Amino acid sequence: MRRILALLLSFAATASLAQELSPDYKPDPGLKKVPEGVILIKGAEPSASDSKTPLPENGRLANDAYHNDYFGLSFKLPPQLAEIYKGPPPSDTGKYVLTELVPSERYNGADKATMFVTAQDQFFSLAPQRSAAETIKLKKETLPSYYEPERPPYEMKIAGRSFSRLDYTSPVAGIHWVVLATDIRCHSVEFILTGRNPKVLDALVAGLGEMKVTSIADAPACMPDYAEGNTLHRVDPVLSDHKFNAIPVRVIIDTKGRVRHVHFLSAFPEQARLITDALFQWRFKPYLVNGEPAEVETGIMFGAPQRTKKERTVTAVND
Repeated sequence: MRRILALLLSFAATASLAQELSPDYKPDPGLKKVPEGVILIKGAEPSASDSKTPLPENGRLANDAYHNDYFGLSFKLPPQLAEIYKGPPPSDTGKYVLTELVPSERYNGADKATMFVTAQDQFFSLAPQRSAAETIKLKKETLPSYYEPERPPYEMKIAGRSFSRLDYTSPVAGIHWVVLATDIRCHSVEFILTGRNPKVLDALVAGLGEMKVTSIADAPACMPDYAEGNTLHRVDPVLSDHKFNAIPVRVIIDTKGRVRHVHFLSAFPEQARLITDALFQWRFKPYLVNGEPAEVETGIMFGAPQRTKKERTVTAVND
């Protein structure tokens, strides 16, 4: 699944780069989304047990600004950028593309750039990532040989928040990248800026100073592996079809130890139905904050056996 997501991102990045290199580039309105004679079969997809609870993938653009209620994140779009393509659905390793911004048709400047905003769910990442700093460190250590770091990773403040920053370049292509990562609700949220002129990228970074990440008063505490050792009663779903796909699930547990919200990052519809029915019967020890019960959000993996942290680390490095 991660390789499929990489291909989708590569396709989107290629389209963005084509637009960057050619001022006259526009998506062909004559292209059809699906070739004639092709039959699409619905596969695993994200879903949730209710439509009221905010989800990471449900960010939106309004009034030239991006808003995401799950992360409490909002920022004004730079005037030279616009969203043309929606990102792919989240992968079964918890990778999201929140928005992809490319040069706007209204922008006629020579120095063009793109901006990806992504999120990595720290519950289900292939390599253990407990913080944005670890995400940036791993990214730097696993850069392919045809990229060159322009400086060591470092910490900086943007809009009063701590971000880890990595700058690297492709000398052959003459393209530069700036990656900024911060921690929000057990996710590493990244701003990935790409362009030919480092000064343009620095200007985009400076523009993010107006970003807002508000503290969500009723957001549950975020606890990895809370189900391990805190489950009082469980009912295992019986999955008869599609037995070999990983099914990552984020759940919110209420103050009485009951599941009140189920979010599937990737599951077939029947799997989602069976697992949701089972999870609503689970009971947990209430999560305590200063001795008082509080809601908690955690991750549970169903389906394909979850690899150990050592196996995930080896896979991430080898890939």
